[in-house]
Amino acid sequence: MIVELVKEVPDDADVVVHAATTSSAVPPGCDEGQLTAMGFTAARDQVVVLPGVDGGPLTAVVGLGAVDADGLADDPQPLRRACAVAVRALRRHKVVALRVFDIVPAERRAAVAAAVAEGVLLGAYRFGRYKTSGAPNGSAGNGTTASPAGSGKPQLERVAVVGSGARRVADALARGVAIGEAQCLARDLVNEPGGSLTPQAFAEVAVEIAERENLKITVMDRSDIVDAGLGGLLGVNRGSTNEPRMLVLSYVPESPRGTLALVGKGITFDSGGLSIKTGDGMMTMKMDMAGAAAVLGAFSAMAAVGVRAEVHGYIPLTDNMLGGDATRPGDVLRIRNGTTVEVLNTDAEGRLVLADALSLACEQEPDAIIDLATLTGAVDVALGPGFAGLMGTNQAWIDQVGAASGRAGERVWQLPLPDDYRPWLESEVADLRNISKVRSAGTITAGLFLSE
Repeated sequence: MIVELVKEVPDDADVVVHAATTSSAVPPGCDEGQLTAMGFTAARDQVVVLPGVDGGPLTAVVGLGAVDADGLADDPQPLRRACAVAVRALRRHKVVALRVFDIVPAERRAAVAAAVAEGVLLGAYRFGRYKTSGAPNGSAGNGTTASPAGSGKPQLERVAVVGSGARRVADALARGVAIGEAQCLARDLVNEPGGSLTPQAFAEVAVEIAERENLKITVMDRSDIVDAGLGGLLGVNRGSTNEPRMLVLSYVPESPRGTLALVGKGITFDSGGLSIKTGDGMMTMKMDMAGAAAVLGAFSAMAAVGVRAEVHGYIPLTDNMLGGDATRPGDVLRIRNGTTVEVLNTDAEGRLVLADALSLACEQEPDAIIDLATLTGAVDVALGPGFAGLMGTNQAWIDQVGAASGRAGERVWQLPLPDDYRPWLESEVADLRNISKVRSAGTITAGLFLSE
């Protein structure tokens, strides 16, 4: 799918989309009485479609809710969301024109252009690789389609964002497209079945991305992993017939400003190991590599968005299975940094592979590290599906990450890492247990484990 900046509504547009807040004026070309009769109040996520005039394109209006249009440049999330909602609602049309810039002051449109592009791509996203009713169009990531699942041939081909052709706006829109495509890449990886996205298959995708983006990549196979002493990754992999991989990626711009490490959990399927999950609990466990997917997605966009820091990525990859020599509860593993861990629950495996990856990252002495993981169900119990738990050992860095998350429209909530919970991880036979001695605070104790 093409996302482009145009000065006027294209002649072939099927529908023209306007945005409205609860306090904004009626969009041009719209009849206030007709909107009222249709119950349109500009509430968040509300979309109405009006017939075209004299054979012209349809008119659609999407609501942003009770937000200050002048403040969208500082917080573009409502506009990002509105564009996603509108595109999702109109995906059966081939060409959609967005006139959402009309409610943003001209001098501030560059500040929201990236969010508009992100919303378009995320709203259009569909994973259609295994749908026989319509082949993916490949426009929003590998294996995606802009059509409703099972609705037949994809329709949406182009989204034209109507507005100033100023260079700053065009550059910002292109930046948003790169970010949106990176997110769609991550979504494709997360949606791919665990039987086909093995550690080796994930590594092959990473190599393709690295070659395309001129990144340095090292793919460690089992022999390399053994030589490197990555005991956590090897321990989780013992029950699998698929060999593990450890990926190390590097992005080095000219005159870099600081060094950042990204670490992503890559459990390509999680059965729970010998501490086996329930059937229901296992159904979505192809997604247990979402942290790894997010890291690879980020690397795919770094050059396009002009990242100025030197960035290194560490992605441990394995599935967690129940083979004849699977790690047993009570076994002791030795992590890369020498820490020994008594494994008392093989379903607490993510922290074991992350421990190795974090150890590798720390050896390079970066200025900061971000670790991304689908780490515990406990965080979903605590915060629900709409927030990610955020923990760390440096408050200034936590504040930076939280602020960046807010700008990206990703809500996070900081959880503590109290020292008095640390004894819950003490083992009688090793340096650490991989699970707490108590049932409560599962997310926090996982964070305490990784802080080691």
